[in-house]
Amino acid sequence: MTYEFPPSFLWGAATAAYQIEGAWNEDGKGESIWDRFSHTPGKITDGDTGDIACDHYHRFQDDVSLMRSLGLKAYRFSTSWPRVLPGGRGPVNLPGLDFYDRLVDSLLAVNIEPFLTLYHWDLPQALQDEGGWENRTTCYAFADYAALMVKRLGDRVKYWTTFNEPGVVAFDGNLYGQHAPGNKDPKIAYQIVHNLLVAHGLAVQAIRAINSNLQVGIVLDIWNQEPASDAPEDVAVAEQAWQNYQTIFLHPLFRGHYHAAAYAAAGENMPKIQDGDLARIAQKLDYLGINNYSRILYNAQGQVAPVPGSEYTEMGWEVCAPALRRLLNRINQEYRLPPIYITENGAAFKDEVGPNGKIHDARRLDYLKQHFIQVHHAMQDGVDVRGYFVWSLLDNFEWAHGFSKRFGIVRVDYETQERIVKDSGEWYSRVIKSNCVEE
Repeated sequence: MTYEFPPSFLWGAATAAYQIEGAWNEDGKGESIWDRFSHTPGKITDGDTGDIACDHYHRFQDDVSLMRSLGLKAYRFSTSWPRVLPGGRGPVNLPGLDFYDRLVDSLLAVNIEPFLTLYHWDLPQALQDEGGWENRTTCYAFADYAALMVKRLGDRVKYWTTFNEPGVVAFDGNLYGQHAPGNKDPKIAYQIVHNLLVAHGLAVQAIRAINSNLQVGIVLDIWNQEPASDAPEDVAVAEQAWQNYQTIFLHPLFRGHYHAAAYAAAGENMPKIQDGDLARIAQKLDYLGINNYSRILYNAQGQVAPVPGSEYTEMGWEVCAPALRRLLNRINQEYRLPPIYITENGAAFKDEVGPNGKIHDARRLDYLKQHFIQVHHAMQDGVDVRGYFVWSLLDNFEWAHGFSKRFGIVRVDYETQERIVKDSGEWYSRVIKSNCVEE
């Protein structure tokens, strides 16, 4: 069977600054919390760092040529706040701005639409030293950073994302301690949830004040919380998990208030909310980006894993493409949403380079195919999905996992920096060219 997508559908791939750029201390760039965290012994698998990563800072022109050869219609990337503002505020680092100028111009020269993310986790360490996202002044520094970038690139970049996965920033970085800056404090984590939302609202206002024609959105990581059976007790636990964890950003963004369950889940750690904050947060958005890789299954006792009969990726995530369709339908029914982009979706599997130099990554290819088909189904159900960004264009620094997990449709040899397009990348290129998926 053939699944055809609309002619305007944007097929793309995604990356993030710290995961690919390298050049961590070159040309005036300031230190980020991820530079500090990865340089701290014991934090990253195998002691890896993003100091060099994919060396994209020096090789971006070759990488853009690679994108062109794949036929990408759009490229989602992030700008590094400390690369352009080493101290988080104050003096501008012009070589940093010049780098993003060149990147954007190179993309546009080959008709690739840039999707720019302002924050993909690499807070300037100078701001962390002042309390980071727990300190409300960081929200205003972020809005100033957003204004700076729009004034520089807003004449060429149409799509602007404020934050990538604020839930990961708040909880993985400040409750579980698995990500930078490594805090394990629920009070800090919940205050950061709120401050990130305030910073988002302030940035949206700043961007629109400069250019009201730009498309502005936010990217959330949303995984369906599903019951292991139809038993009422399983359904109830899954629904409670959804309300506790998935509404914490959706509700304030799209309903103007926190869900009662979020207050209950936070308890005594509920953040301080100032007058006007909720109106600031609930700015009308032009799009919502959704990062989705799997689902979370529950029975009456809590999470269920592994699921009998299911396939799992190297990340330990279940492969369950139909859950993405169910997720899209749920949020479409429960919220008045702007158009949606799937801003990240992909799979980490162990890849082996064959004797002919090829990478036959059949499992990744099938993962992507099944998810594309389920998004097509969701679109037929009435969900307004406008584009799809595969994670990731390149194998890269996978945060706390270092270089041990490979998500790319292009393999990177970290010793030589050679790029090899995998079977999944070649297949994706054919999908883009034909604008359809064959089952």
